[in-house]
Amino acid sequence: MNLKVILSTLVLSSLAISSAKADQWSDIQARQSLSCGVYSDVPPFSSPDPQTRELVGMDVDLCKALAEQLGVGLELKPLSGEARIPELRMGRVDLIIANLAYTKTRAEQIQFSDPYYVAKEMLVVKAPLANNSLDFFKNKRISATKGSTSEQSIRLAGANPVTFQDTGSAYLAVQQNKVLGVVTNAMTAQMLVNQAKASGVDLGIVEEPLALEPIGAGLRKGEETLLARVNEALMNMEEAGEIDRIWDKWLGPDTEYQMVREERVQKLSELDFEPLP
Repeated sequence: MNLKVILSTLVLSSLAISSAKADQWSDIQARQSLSCGVYSDVPPFSSPDPQTRELVGMDVDLCKALAEQLGVGLELKPLSGEARIPELRMGRVDLIIANLAYTKTRAEQIQFSDPYYVAKEMLVVKAPLANNSLDFFKNKRISATKGSTSEQSIRLAGANPVTFQDTGSAYLAVQQNKVLGVVTNAMTAQMLVNQAKASGVDLGIVEEPLALEPIGAGLRKGEETLLARVNEALMNMEEAGEIDRIWDKWLGPDTEYQMVREERVQKLSELDFEPLP
């Protein structure tokens, strides 16, 4: 065998190996199981049931419904928030469903499915200020959790972020008049308003969101077949009302979060939003 033939064989073998590694969907079919990364303990998305110690939550149910749509079994893998993307990129999970918001930085590392809902960064203020537009709060001091997308959205809106280690401390700054408001996701914002009302404090939520954050499944780059399958499954789940049922069970009007699902599964490429860094 001459050198050209040897080199050609090595190149073809290398391409075949790369192709095999890139076809995650074939691997899932072969083992008849989907490995889905979820939060280890972040209710209501995924956390241990106090009685059974099994993981339960909205993201757990979404993983189960997705695996059923794909016609395979399911293996749940609990992850910390910080480990979600590294574990996915190292191939330790097939995909992640862990309230994962699209950002520019994340999109450079992984690819996202079509979103199954759009989270919103909302501004919580004392009730008399709630009717103002976001323009009113430009250059004003607004609190948020340090290093969060909430902090990024404050900068995007032209206000001045004052950061704290947790949402409770950020909210306390509003009570103490150190800031005009606190920014957090819509779910937490509604909880703050409800809890404050129970203790005799009137808060309100400014109607216009500071930022939109599409929430979807995270997959490794290059897995186009798996991405297409996941997007098709999500649309089927939408049309069957499955995502609505899961939402209402964990976040809906009859839960403590009292949230109404407004957006439906839609193509990420067609969604009009300014991604956070």
